[in-house]
Amino acid sequence: MIITKNTKKDSKNIYRTSIFEVFLFPCYNITMSNEPVEKKQREHHVKSLRLLRLEKAIQTIAYPSVERLMKELEVSRRTIQRDLEELKIYYNAPIEYDRMHKGFYYTDETFFVKNVLITEGELVALAGILPLLERYDNTPLKDTITKVYGTISQMLPNEVEVQSSLVNNVQFISDPLPAIDADVFKKIFEAIKVHKTVSFGYRSISSTEHTPHTLDPYKIYCKKGDWYAVGFCHKHNRYSTYNLSRMKDLVLLSDFEPDPDYEKKVHIDPNFGVWNNELPVFKFELVFDKSINTYILEREWHKNQKCFQDDEGNVHLTFESNQLQETLYWVLHFGSAVKIVGPEELKKLYREEVGKMGENI
Repeated sequence: MIITKNTKKDSKNIYRTSIFEVFLFPCYNITMSNEPVEKKQREHHVKSLRLLRLEKAIQTIAYPSVERLMKELEVSRRTIQRDLEELKIYYNAPIEYDRMHKGFYYTDETFFVKNVLITEGELVALAGILPLLERYDNTPLKDTITKVYGTISQMLPNEVEVQSSLVNNVQFISDPLPAIDADVFKKIFEAIKVHKTVSFGYRSISSTEHTPHTLDPYKIYCKKGDWYAVGFCHKHNRYSTYNLSRMKDLVLLSDFEPDPDYEKKVHIDPNFGVWNNELPVFKFELVFDKSINTYILEREWHKNQKCFQDDEGNVHLTFESNQLQETLYWVLHFGSAVKIVGPEELKKLYREEVGKMGENI
């Protein structure tokens, strides 16, 4: 598979895959062929290496003739002539023929063929960052990131050879993300940097309209693509968490003096939730059915978890957190495949929620 810079609006045999175009190769076309992929890759790889050897020969040998180049590269006269033309046309190589010396030379001695060979392993590494970048899709940073990749791509050669069919075989699936107002996103970061109080309209998850709030913001959290601001809320006289996508009309007000004990007063467990609360730390004890034991065992759900599989194949998971409500939502999505051993507070909430769900049927 060959990736070439897109210099024309319309091009034949172009396969577009938005994820790779936007982030990895924003101004490149991915050219496909009806030939078998492995054969096409192998032939082009050999050709790319031959062009590099040809370029080196012209640089290092004084006025090499066609015959000398045929000997150096061990190819036919026709292949040398064709490769010389390709260097001129596709790489803008400043090649001239000197009749006196009966050989070729570069009119610009600083010229070299820029060609990048990317292995499958390297492409996998590049692809691995895409899910992380997608967390910025709903923020103004997306345009900045795209611009950065565009700048990088301009520094790359006209042709990038990828020794893999990975691009055709991988699709990234992301969760739907709420949109964040660009002005809100920019100003909340500015407010944290210079310690400014902010006012804004906020629509909570159960509200039907925005209500006025005033906040001394301290920190931003990004959890699975959702962005939150944590700070001291003047309205409720406590530290609270606000979702940036639910804010509007944010205005910077006067300076505030940061509380040196802020971190001691904020009780957040990033493993399970960013919502600040003053609940005690609970010890959660869960038993998962053997039907999903591999799914539970292969992940680290919490940094302080203890997890093991019993003789019957069931998985026992314990961890400590103050995020009672968030843990409830997480447990519910496993349905009948999980049993709550403790604490009693979680059992009570679970019974109440399941009862409400039953009433909706």
